[in-house]
This record gives sequence, structure tokens and C-alpha cells, in this order.
Amino acid sequence: MYNLLVGFPDEEAYAERVVEYTDEAIRSYIEPGGRLDTSRLLNLPTLVLPETGNDQPQIARVGRLESMKVSGKVYHFRFVPSPTMPAIPSARIGALAARLGISDWEFRRTHWAVKDVDLYHVLHEVASTAPTVFRLPLDCPQERDLVAVMMPFDRRFDPVHEALRRAAADAGLRCQRADDIWRHAHIMDDVVSLIWRAQFVISDFTDKSPNVFYETGIAHSYGRTVIPITQSPDDVPFDLRSIRSVRYLSNGEGLELLRAQVANRLRELVVAHT
Repeated sequence: MYNLLVGFPDEEAYAERVVEYTDEAIRSYIEPGGRLDTSRLLNLPTLVLPETGNDQPQIARVGRLESMKVSGKVYHFRFVPSPTMPAIPSARIGALAARLGISDWEFRRTHWAVKDVDLYHVLHEVASTAPTVFRLPLDCPQERDLVAVMMPFDRRFDPVHEALRRAAADAGLRCQRADDIWRHAHIMDDVVSLIWRAQFVISDFTDKSPNVFYETGIAHSYGRTVIPITQSPDDVPFDLRSIRSVRYLSNGEGLELLRAQVANRLRELVVAHT
């Protein structure tokens, strides 16, 4: 078993949120006689992560609870991260949700659950497969108004980028592509940081750019919503053709239509993520 704490940035939990989304068999163990036995929670591994979409860095930590006190209807606790378990992107926890016994809705609600799962067994593979080509920007929070644009590094695409920039502005957002920023010596670190911080990603598959394919894969692994665009549907990888893409022409009229279509899609996504 393990404790799942979603939210609670101040290490305080309201009693009515404790043991939510917890099976009855487990509740009978941690609430003998109908009263919570905090000592049984202190003995369990603990997974702490923020609610999806808030302003905290979207990372999860594994550790233990060192102390727990009750004051009225509030539980005060101290979380101690494990020195042997690195921080984990929340998107990876989302990918493992079924194995960890976590439902989709739980990522969007502050609560304290107890799950009948061997936490360390499930996370062992995650902790041992950190990327070696680039650094995970775990210290960077997600920016709710940021749209990342992945496209070939070619001046021919500057008018496309401008159309996308205007589309993002129309939806109350802002967009960047990797060459708009220079924070790291390694350009791949800037690309990964941009994808990590973005709320949404636009990928232009025109000309079948290997870079765009690679970066789109990273975006999907982070759980970002990707809007595919292309001048030719044949340029979209076979595995991604089930995802609706926006086809556009690179002339003035075509770029204005692209701007309108992408702006509408971004507005829909903003509403869906609110």
C-alpha cells in the first residue's frame, strides 16, 4: 500500500479530503472502529504530486511521512523525500496511472488516498530510465499561456510561424519556437524546456522533418496536447494520421485560414483545460 497525496502544498490536509478514492477494504484497515489511525499511514510509502494544471512544477516526489498531527479538522504532516528516488515528471505518473490505481479525475482534485499497490515496484522502471541526451527541466513550472511551435529550421517557415503567433494571440495565448530562446548551451535543452513549459504544442510536419518528429514524440511523452499542421497530409507519420491535423497552403490566403483554424482549436483547448 502507499499514500497518494495530490495537492496540499503547505503540508496540511482537510479531514474531509483524507481517504478519498480509497477502497473500502483499505479504509477498514486504516480506520479501525471508524476512526483514522494515523500510525498506519506513517508506515506507508508516499507519492506526492500537484494537481494537474496548477502553477506548481508538474513533478512528483516519492518519500515518507515523518509526522502527522490533527488540529480540529486539519491534518498537519511532514513529507520527507526519498534520497534514492529522483523527482518524476507528473506526465510519467499519468502514464502509469492504471498500474498505480489512480483514476483520471484524481489528478485534478486535491485529496489523500491510500492505494493497494506496491509503489516502489511500479516506479522502479521509471526511476532507472531517465534520459541521457537532455536534462529534464523539473525546476521549470508549466506556463498556462504558452504554446510551443515545432517546425523545420528554415526561413521559408517564418511566415507560418507569424501566422501561428497571431493565432495564439487571438486565443489569448503566446507562442514560441526554440530559436526564440537561448537559455542553454545545448539547443536540445532549450527545445525540451520549451515543450515542458508549454500548455500546448503545434507541430508542423511539412517536409517530414526528423527534428519535428522527434520533438513531437517528446511532447506526447510529457502529456502535452499536440496540434498537427501540414502542407501535405502525406508528410504526417503513419502512426499519427489518426489524429486530426490542420492542412494549410503557404500563400497569404492559406496562412490567414491557418491562423483562424488554429485560433479556434486553441480556444477549444483553453476551455477544456479550465
